[in-house]
Formats: sequence, structure tokens, C-alpha cells
Amino acid sequence: MADERKKKHFTMHVDLSMFEPATDDEKRQQDIMRPSTSFFKDGMRKLKKDKIAMICLVIIALIAIIAFVVPSFYPYDYETTSASRNSISSKFLQPFEYSEKEQAVIAEGGSVFPHILGTDDLGRDYAARVIYGTRISLLVGIIAAVIVVIIGVIYGSISGFLGGKVDLVMMRIVDIIYSMPDLLIIILLSVAMKDIITNGPLANTAVATLGAGLLSIFIVFGMLYWVSMARLVRGQVLSIKQQEFVLAARSTGAKTGHIIRKHMIPNSISVIFISAALQVPSAIFTESYLSFLGLGVSIPVPSLGSLAAGARGQLTVRPYLLIIPAIAIFLIILSLNLFGNGLRDAFDPKLKEAAK
Repeated sequence: MADERKKKHFTMHVDLSMFEPATDDEKRQQDIMRPSTSFFKDGMRKLKKDKIAMICLVIIALIAIIAFVVPSFYPYDYETTSASRNSISSKFLQPFEYSEKEQAVIAEGGSVFPHILGTDDLGRDYAARVIYGTRISLLVGIIAAVIVVIIGVIYGSISGFLGGKVDLVMMRIVDIIYSMPDLLIIILLSVAMKDIITNGPLANTAVATLGAGLLSIFIVFGMLYWVSMARLVRGQVLSIKQQEFVLAARSTGAKTGHIIRKHMIPNSISVIFISAALQVPSAIFTESYLSFLGLGVSIPVPSLGSLAAGARGQLTVRPYLLIIPAIAIFLIILSLNLFGNGLRDAFDPKLKEAAK
């Protein structure tokens, strides 16, 4: 028996009597709480749980559909009115009111689509002008955000990655640009480019259709408004370039441009995405108040700001002419800001770390 116990002690077989089955609670502890996911999927999951952000996204989508899809089948445009699109009345029409020529068409058995929001002082359908003005404002915001992202990301990533004296000089340039008065530069550019656009080589071109005011807004966004984006990207790159994968890329002989393009920018995409989303309402608001001051789009192209400015004289008689574009501006800017805040809460890694 002693020999058997001795052999059993040195045997390589597992003694099953030394183990016992796991309990149900111990089995549940081994369950995976949730499947592995990527950074983008995790951010989208958190964004979908944000009810305010999702409601704002639906509002933005509806406004975009109205601005870009409805004009394709709406019977009126922003320049002319009436069923034939070639007659212009010379007085205001109330909502769902018809002009004399349109009433004559109806009397002859024809059909005329009603003016949902009435007309302006030249008889142009006001709903069509509000819809087209919303399109202009959204396009201005999107184009301005694209300009800011392109310049700010390139400038900030180069400054942060190179560091040293290069970073010092580039950031001092950013400080100088940040101190420039944007409104004053827009006014000066608008006055300087007015003659070039109307009488110069750019006359009768697509650029002339935009007008000196709107073109100067785009130039100022390209000159001044990218500095905030550059600072954010620089700060992100400064923290990322100390990571091991960047050192590994350098050790393999990767060039600076390749590291910035393949490692710096993709790992800063959350900051870029959030800042771009918040830049759109800022650009729309800038265009709106400049158009309200007469420095935006050129006549007869409407924008929400110019429509609000043109309705000031009718405020006591027809207040809806001012209220409607003001509500459109309010909904667009508020929805974009709240949606941008939702994106920041969902995708900003710093907020995730603070929550832990």
C-alpha cells in the first residue's frame, strides 16, 4: 500500500478527486460582459443612447431634405412666381393667397399651387426663398468646415509632430492670426473684390453669382478660422507622438509625411470630427449675421440672414416674414450645436477616462 501511495504521488495523471464542479455563480463570472468592439462602434453606441443628440440629428436630416430635395419638385423658385414662372406680381401676398393672374388661371379651369408662406414685395414665393436660403446657409457651413478641417489638420499635425523651433514659430503665427479682426477683414475684402467680380475677369462667372460678400467669407474662413482646429490637432499629436507605435514606425524608417498621414491623423480623428461638427453652426451663424448686415450673398440669391434683414420693414405688418427665417436659423444652429455636443460626449477619449 505504501508503494502504491508512493507511485500515486509521482504519477503524471491528474487526480480528479482533488477538483469539484464550478457553481453557477462561478460560471457566470466567466461570461463575457459584452463583445469586443471598435472605437467607432463604441462611440456610435453611446451616441444612439443620447436622445437629445438623436432628436437633433433627425431635425438636421429633415432640414437638409427640405433644403436639397424639395426644390426639385416645388413649382416655384426663388426668383419668379405664378404657375408659369414668368409673371411677377408687385405686391405682398398672404399665405395661401393668389395673385390676380393666378386667380385668372384658376377661373379658366387651371390649377395653381398655393403660396404656402405668401410672397415678398416682388411677388416671389417666400417659401421657395426660405428653402433656397436654408440650402445656401447649410452649404456655407459645410464648405467652411471643410476648409477649416483641411488647413487646420495639416498645419496642426505638422507643428505638433515636428516640435521644437518649428512648433514655436508656427504657433506664434497662429497667435498673430488669432488676434486679427475677422469682421473688418471681411468688409475690406468685400469692398476690394466687388469691382473685380462685377467688372473684372470674374464677371458673369459662377464666382460672380456667389458675390463679393460670400466669397470674402470663404477667404476669411481659410485665413483665420482654422486656428482653433490647428491648436486642437497639435495638442492631440503632441500626446500621440510619444506612443510606442510611433517609435516603431520611426525605427522602420517611415518618413514624417507617412507617420502623420497613417498614424497621427487617424488617431486624432475624434477631435477632428467633433471640432468640424461644431464648426458648421459657427460658420452658418457668421454667414447669417453678415448677410443680415448686407455683407453676405448677392441679390437675388437669398440666405436666411438676408431674408431676415429684408423683412425688418414689414415687422409690424407681416411679422412672419422675419419670424420664419429666424426660426430656421435657430433650429439649424441649436440642432447642430447639441448634436456636436453629443458627438463630443460619445467620441472624446478624455471624457471617457473621466467617467471611469
